[in-house]
Amino acid sequence: MEFSVMCKTRHVLTLIGSVLNIVLSFIVFCFLDILDFVLCFVYKVLDFCIESEWKNPNSGSYSAATLDGSGKIIVSEQGETESEVVYLTSTKFQLEEISDTLYSRPSFVTEVSNQLKKLTFDTITITKSTEKKKPTRSTITINSTIVKLLQGRMIGHYLYPITRWSDCDCQFCNSWTYSTKRTLFVKSDGPKDQAKEDVVFIHGFVSSSAFWTETLFPNFSSKAKSIYRLLAVDLLGFGRSPKPNDSLYTLREHVDMIEKSVLEGYGVQSFHIVAHSLGCILALAIAVKHPESVKSLTLLAPPYYPVPKGESATQYVMRRVAPRRMWPPMAFCASVGGWYQYIARTVSLVLCKNHRLWDFLIKIITGNRIRTFLLEGFIRHTHIASWHTLHNVIFGTSGKLDRYLDVIRDRLSCDVTVFHGEDDEVIPLECSYNVQRRIPRARVKVVENKDHITIVVGRQKEFARELEEIWKKSTKN
Repeated sequence: MEFSVMCKTRHVLTLIGSVLNIVLSFIVFCFLDILDFVLCFVYKVLDFCIESEWKNPNSGSYSAATLDGSGKIIVSEQGETESEVVYLTSTKFQLEEISDTLYSRPSFVTEVSNQLKKLTFDTITITKSTEKKKPTRSTITINSTIVKLLQGRMIGHYLYPITRWSDCDCQFCNSWTYSTKRTLFVKSDGPKDQAKEDVVFIHGFVSSSAFWTETLFPNFSSKAKSIYRLLAVDLLGFGRSPKPNDSLYTLREHVDMIEKSVLEGYGVQSFHIVAHSLGCILALAIAVKHPESVKSLTLLAPPYYPVPKGESATQYVMRRVAPRRMWPPMAFCASVGGWYQYIARTVSLVLCKNHRLWDFLIKIITGNRIRTFLLEGFIRHTHIASWHTLHNVIFGTSGKLDRYLDVIRDRLSCDVTVFHGEDDEVIPLECSYNVQRRIPRARVKVVENKDHITIVVGRQKEFARELEEIWKKSTKN
């Protein structure tokens, strides 16, 4: 009897909590819609006053761009009668790399309204015409700012100064500007000339190579360090790597820079990959490009969401990663960072531009090296890098991951091991099992009582031993 009462009470409390979450989320995110709209024009004015350049914000007016056979993009601003013609080469390739979530993010009220319409109308009538239609030019919706950014990138000049006023101008964040190499920062450990194999470590979103070098590198055995050369890279736009403001931070740009800086820069031939979160997407893309070179693939919390038929892949994944809910807290943080460009820019202005102050305060207050290096990875990037990487890589590649996983399943013979924290609130556990369904030979290990970060931090000795076993087994095979 008492057990039945407890179950009913728990059910009622859960229901009340869910309703409160929905109501509070509606109020808060409606307010954030308005706030981001206001900040959009605030930054537009500030950019003009400080940098003397009037920039069209991505969340402003959109353009209808028409592709024709001559490689032109004809851009018409809403409310304007004349079209602007932009000439580009490799047009198809560039447009494929840009996620529509950069310029198409409906307000919270609009999204709720659309959901209600789906619930109200259960049937949709699709009329197929048998009449032959005249061929028409394909039309897409695109922001003219992005088109101009593409044009500037392809003719080789910067649209923005190297450092924006809202970005940090310290030597650490801009050390790459003093070098002519323009390669990523890579931290290496192990034998330089006599390594039998290499291991490439790829960090996750708003992180850095320190996620590996401060945890795993000191805990690998001396034997492992005599066999394997360990290479941890700071991704483009993060840590000590270049942070160009004219980059779109697409999947191709990230992969090309890793190839140039790590594979070519260190003469890597045969290698293992260890990747976390966002890095898993880059790891899959690299494995597909180098199927004969990858010895093993170790993925931690891969963000793989199979997209239902009929859904827009980018929009679906954006709603899964950033559901616009107040609870749990990580969902709220992801929602603010994914939906609101100018609120996110404000957070970046407060944290990233002033990272030296935060570093100093944290070191004084805690004296904890683990927390310090995690904070360093979190606040040493630019808003352009984080915003475009989130949309163009995590959201924008959602339609490609099925093909990548199929290629790894059918064409690669390397071992695939997936680790996931049982308490991960950033990437749900189902994502790892989704990978296993696509690649049946993949082994999934769920780490109890660990989350998105503590799957490594706090258990680095154990994880280092696990990685050594994976590499040893893969080498024998």
